[in-house]
Amino acid sequence: MNQATRGYAAQSPTSPLGLFHFVRRDPRPEDVVIDILYSGVCHSDLHTARNDWGGTVYPTVPGHEIIGRVRAVGSAVQRVQPGDMVGVGCMVDSCQACRACAKGWEQYCERGATYTYNSVDRVDGSPTQGGYAEQIVVRQEFVLKVPGGLDLAGAAPLLCAGITTWSPLRHWKVGPGSQVAVVGLGGLGHMALKLAKALGAEVTLFSRSPGKEADARRLGADRVVISTDKAQMKAVRGQFELILDTVPYAHDLNPYTPTLATGGTLVLVGFLGSQEPPLNTSALVVGRKALAGSLIGGIAETQEMLDFCGQHGITADTEVIALEDINAAYERMLRSDVKYRFVIDMARFAGQG
Repeated sequence: MNQATRGYAAQSPTSPLGLFHFVRRDPRPEDVVIDILYSGVCHSDLHTARNDWGGTVYPTVPGHEIIGRVRAVGSAVQRVQPGDMVGVGCMVDSCQACRACAKGWEQYCERGATYTYNSVDRVDGSPTQGGYAEQIVVRQEFVLKVPGGLDLAGAAPLLCAGITTWSPLRHWKVGPGSQVAVVGLGGLGHMALKLAKALGAEVTLFSRSPGKEADARRLGADRVVISTDKAQMKAVRGQFELILDTVPYAHDLNPYTPTLATGGTLVLVGFLGSQEPPLNTSALVVGRKALAGSLIGGIAETQEMLDFCGQHGITADTEVIALEDINAAYERMLRSDVKYRFVIDMARFAGQG
């Protein structure tokens, strides 16, 4: 049967999120019905709610960092069973047949991944709605197992912030002795520090603010370099094999490219759009350096990341809120007033209207 569900939705780019009654699609034989316990709050949620990227279809229920408990499974489901603790990230389906999907790169599905919200179901064409809600219905291949022992609220942001930083770390083969730098200390940046350090890298944070050094070191940074200090930037020229740039807005990349080692790569994971000012390519050409991008990660890679976090006790630093506080949380996110991820506790939503 269809699942009558309550959540919070944006009705327009300018309206606050508010209570929204809707119906989840009919579960199919390969589907898992999940009661949502926690939902992380990603900057992408705010961008989508406010149509910053264009293309938002209203009403939209954001949320793609989901931890929940399996309520029911379809007749063809074998991977999980009722009562299991599971996660759902940024995708709920893909074609499962193209070259990208065959490589485990469902996020790059050549026919288009089906995203957890503001997307369209591949079978019936219904709109997908995200994790700011009581329940969700997901194809079993996109349901992830949560290792025991992890704090569940802290595990929720792993489903986006965690995998977004883990995927490039793994793709560029970061390991013991790797020289890695992270630009920006927010939801993505703090996960990048934790994961890179746990992989054995020597980790540097680039920051514009000297006041972040103590927190950066607590999170795994071996060194903090103030990016506006020319002497400090000159001292790290040619050092980094990989730079993860987590900044979610347009900013100057030119100070960072000279700090790449020969053959090094600067990877953008935080911002979509045109960069300003223009990039001077000289540092790239003379040192065979690269500028790249990376989008979340595939399902197998996400499970690998969750298992790694379970083994190393890694979760996000969170501030847990009630769903009713989401609009205030969005305003605080715009001021960078959170360390380092808001997470909605859906239990606080129980019993309301």
